[in-house]
Amino acid sequence: MPAASDAAALDGAAEPKRPSLAARVLTRSGGRRDERGLKQSHFENAGLACVLLLPQLGVLLLFFFIPAVRALIQAFQLVDPFGGSVQWVGLDNLLALFRSAPYWASVQATIVFTAAFAVVTLGVALLFAFAAHHVLRGQNAYKTLILVPYAIAPAIAGIMWGFLFNPNVGPIAYLIHAAGFAWDPLRYAGHAMTLVVLASAWKQVSYCFLFLFAGLLAVPRSILEAAAVDGAGPVRRFVSVALPMLTPTLFFLFVVNLVYGLFETFAVVDATTKGGPAGATTILVYKVYLDGFVSLDLGSSAAQSLILMTLALALTFVQFRFIEQRVRYSV
Repeated sequence: MPAASDAAALDGAAEPKRPSLAARVLTRSGGRRDERGLKQSHFENAGLACVLLLPQLGVLLLFFFIPAVRALIQAFQLVDPFGGSVQWVGLDNLLALFRSAPYWASVQATIVFTAAFAVVTLGVALLFAFAAHHVLRGQNAYKTLILVPYAIAPAIAGIMWGFLFNPNVGPIAYLIHAAGFAWDPLRYAGHAMTLVVLASAWKQVSYCFLFLFAGLLAVPRSILEAAAVDGAGPVRRFVSVALPMLTPTLFFLFVVNLVYGLFETFAVVDATTKGGPAGATTILVYKVYLDGFVSLDLGSSAAQSLILMTLALALTFVQFRFIEQRVRYSV
């Protein structure tokens, strides 16, 4: 019996080892693994890859590249509102904007709105992430409630907040009036800007919360335990240990909130204040809509779009070039 078993073992060792199913599929699909173990996939048939990319390229061409090129051309044209005539005016549209007092008022409103929006959003998201990280019971329900606003469309969020803070029928406005404050976003510029900031931040807090909560989970537990042994409480551990390790995440969210505040808040403004009162909440993206689709000044609207895109790219470059140097990417 020992001899038979030894012979069987030798026969098994002599047989070539059959490759696994995953290896056979990887070989047939043309994929390979590099020296670091990362999978690299490629198509042996380049025509098939192009066919698979055609739908996405078509969407980008029709809804991004063609409108972008058209807007760039219209920025240097004077267009008849009814499309009857087109005249090249060069830089006149841009120069007219720089001499326009309403445009500079819109720039000022955009700066105030974007700064307040970013501070409120990141501050509330940090508070919620800290609280969720220390909740022992019902943590899943707590996180679900925080994530619900992200599933609501911006226009619906604006309508809802506009109703809640309506000075005539809004329940929250009623409580504010009962407390002795004269709340009226339809008359006072500061009240209208506060309403727009709160509605936009409420919509974006869920997104920031996801990243910050995941970042807190990635903080090494041994460091937090060492700080606790040294006598640091939960708040001190969060401020002195966890928060410095979240700087890459905070930097990323700051850039995202900047872009969101410049471009993605049109629906909230339109549903709450429509740019009023007296243009106090007419941020740049909403002014593009007012001049282009309401006043039918297509040349000025296209020039504003060009300036807005340039401003977003410039601010993003400044953040990555100078602010990122202060960001820590290691423990």
